Amino acid sequence: MIILKSADEVRSWSRAKRLNGQIVGLVPTMGYLHDAHLSLVDIANEHADAVIVSIFVNPAQFGPGEDYESYPRDEERDLELCRERGVDAVWIPTSDEMYPEGYATYVEVKGLDQHLCGASRPNHFRGVTTIVSKLFYVVQPDVAVFGRKDAQQARILEKLNDDLQFGIKIILGPTLREEDGLAMSSRNVRLTAEHRAEAAALNLALNKAVEQFENGIKSTEYLVDTVRRTIKKKAPSGAIEYVEVVGWDDLQPRESVDRSCLLAMAVRFGNVRLIDNVRLENQ
Repeated sequence: MIILKSADEVRSWSRAKRLNGQIVGLVPTMGYLHDAHLSLVDIANEHADAVIVSIFVNPAQFGPGEDYESYPRDEERDLELCRERGVDAVWIPTSDEMYPEGYATYVEVKGLDQHLCGASRPNHFRGVTTIVSKLFYVVQPDVAVFGRKDAQQARILEKLNDDLQFGIKIILGPTLREEDGLAMSSRNVRLTAEHRAEAAALNLALNKAVEQFENGIKSTEYLVDTVRRTIKKKAPSGAIEYVEVVGWDDLQPRESVDRSCLLAMAVRFGNVRLIDNVRLENQ
């Protein structure tokens, strides 16, 4: 495994792989890797001959007062996990390289960022689409793998890939969970013991709504109310930021599940913001 620092090094590495007829796979991350990240690496290894992981805590997707400075980091541990998983290259760019003095160019996907996380995190997805566009442009991968837990982000990146004609195969890996159902996240390590115990209620709430949906309930108001009541009862320390049902194609609110939809939530435990979601497929 090689460690690459500059965009020029990455371009040279990727070009050599492609000239040799190899399929290049990219797994973008912000580091502090856990099993869910590594499962994305496994998927990339299944679909590509050479896999590169990027590790970059992207300041452009954090708003004022958010946890950019306290976001967990452990570069040496990340590199060791990548070696163990058979990663071919790791790109660790610096903020100065990605956003040099005078930087003024951003990429936006309009419309899909109006609801869910986009409503409370202005410019968050602009930061995501900008950095991913830069990663795509430099690496020029054939395949890129993202997690379904960040569902709104995943849908926006699919649209980005289509609209800008990157021609990359986007693969979404399943949400991995802890034994009690909590979705794996780098931020989980910052939960207090009390909050960690309560956080398992997020998945419980989603499962209750899914059970109702499978029993014929299509009203999104009813499903959302079920999730909210469950969280308030089982996780009293959690501050609900949103619970919404939106169409998967346009991420716009729905009154009933009459198409493929996403039931999503964001809940804060102290200064830790957790998200989770589930797809509801209307047959």
